[in-house]
Amino acid sequence: MSDATPGEDTAAASEERLFAAERLVFFSDAVVAIAITLLALELPLPEGITGTELLRSLGDHKSEYVSFLISFAVIGGHWRAHHRLFEHVTTVNAGLIRISFSWLLMQVIMPFATKVIGGDGAFEFRFVFYAIVQVIAMSAFLLMVWQIQRHHLYRTDTPPELFGRTYRGSGVMIAAFAVSIPVAFFTQWAYACWIVVPLVSGLLLRSRKA
Repeated sequence: MSDATPGEDTAAASEERLFAAERLVFFSDAVVAIAITLLALELPLPEGITGTELLRSLGDHKSEYVSFLISFAVIGGHWRAHHRLFEHVTTVNAGLIRISFSWLLMQVIMPFATKVIGGDGAFEFRFVFYAIVQVIAMSAFLLMVWQIQRHHLYRTDTPPELFGRTYRGSGVMIAAFAVSIPVAFFTQWAYACWIVVPLVSGLLLRSRKA
């Protein structure tokens, strides 16, 4: 028979739930860090004996380097959104863990998707594969937000606008990558959708508030 009081049992349970949430955050941070490391390892090394040859080699691989920079920023964006959300999470449930692993799977696939989009030929299919990975990752993130909100897995002092702002921001980025998919079959400027759609959305939101 336990000698602990009900209050002590409640405090111990709360600490255990908080520890579980922290473990999920630490694990997610580690997986994202590994994904970024793998991203860098995929970079081709420039070849050449002279400076001119090295510069020419760098130019030959410019698509891979640009893809790396884009994916570095994208993975960083995923991590930043995840960090901002989970700093308010106090506990986890089975559903949140399952969705988190789906999101992490997309982060791990990101270096491979980056290698695919940086390849030569069949641009539209390479681009679409990369964009689909992003759509799935962001959709999984939105499901995490929904799971946290629905089951009240967050702190009582969480800003009330957090969930609405997160839904809007992630929804806009999902739209940006989704819109870029059909555009990619007509032009390689489909990349611009990733910037133009959020920019237009931000301008429209500001105009409504004005």
